Amino acid sequence: MPAEPEVIPGQENDKMSTHAGVPSRVGVLGGGRMGAGIAHGFVLAGATVVVVERDETSAGAARERVESSLAKSVERGGFDADLDELNARLFVSTDYGSFAGCGLVVEAVPEDMELKIAALTSVEAQLDDSAWLASNTSSLSVTVLARVLRRPDRFCGLHFFNPVPASLLVEVVLAKSTSAELAGRARQWVEALGKTPVVVNDAPGFASSRLGVVIALEAIRMVEEGVASAEDIDAAMVLGYKFPVGPLRLTDIVGLDVRLGIAEYLHSTLGERFAPPQLMRTMVARGELGRKSGRGFYDWNN
Repeated sequence: MPAEPEVIPGQENDKMSTHAGVPSRVGVLGGGRMGAGIAHGFVLAGATVVVVERDETSAGAARERVESSLAKSVERGGFDADLDELNARLFVSTDYGSFAGCGLVVEAVPEDMELKIAALTSVEAQLDDSAWLASNTSSLSVTVLARVLRRPDRFCGLHFFNPVPASLLVEVVLAKSTSAELAGRARQWVEALGKTPVVVNDAPGFASSRLGVVIALEAIRMVEEGVASAEDIDAAMVLGYKFPVGPLRLTDIVGLDVRLGIAEYLHSTLGERFAPPQLMRTMVARGELGRKSGRGFYDWNN
């Protein structure tokens, strides 16, 4: 599932530096919305980027996502390179062997522990001992993920926010085994992407998902109990607390299924305060997932 939470569309941050601050060759495993956004950022930062997907159809869709995003960035201006030069630094493949020679690979597959473990071990087998490896997990323990690796000291979490081009933040998540050198390098990579790093020690939900989800869950309980409408709850937080978007609208943007999965994980690790409301489970079972399905707490069909 996509990393969570999202930032608000329109807060564009395409003025990314193209100086040495990131490895010259960067890999991204997974070319969905998150992976494509990560690839976009590293291309703009001057790296050659290799995206690996599971099959040719997915690879073609990944290329289209990244190239479309790059085209929008060029239209906004602010880059020395033209679109052809940017696209020439993007390679899309279905072969894990394409990661050979990468100085950094960021895993961006769905938020499932077993899937991520399999993906990370497969990627690590292709890398030189000097390469760095990161996971874009939004809530899973990077310490647990690190335990399956041969070089756990060269692994950390890089929690990007969705949509990546608009986001100003990346959580750098340190496993217990993460080296001090990698912690410093990860901050430099994030800054080279034109974003702000927030460094957190590994804990369920890190900082952002943990706080964002607990607010959303309480807002859903308020709808469930008939305290107020979704629109009025969101308006209270936007107007009263200066949230850029209300917690229920943001849940629709992120996806109710995504937040339900994270809530279930946090419930299992942190206790009852993260128990998903029945209304949330019911809406997911009905296919009311938010923006991507056309309906959630809001109607997105128009």
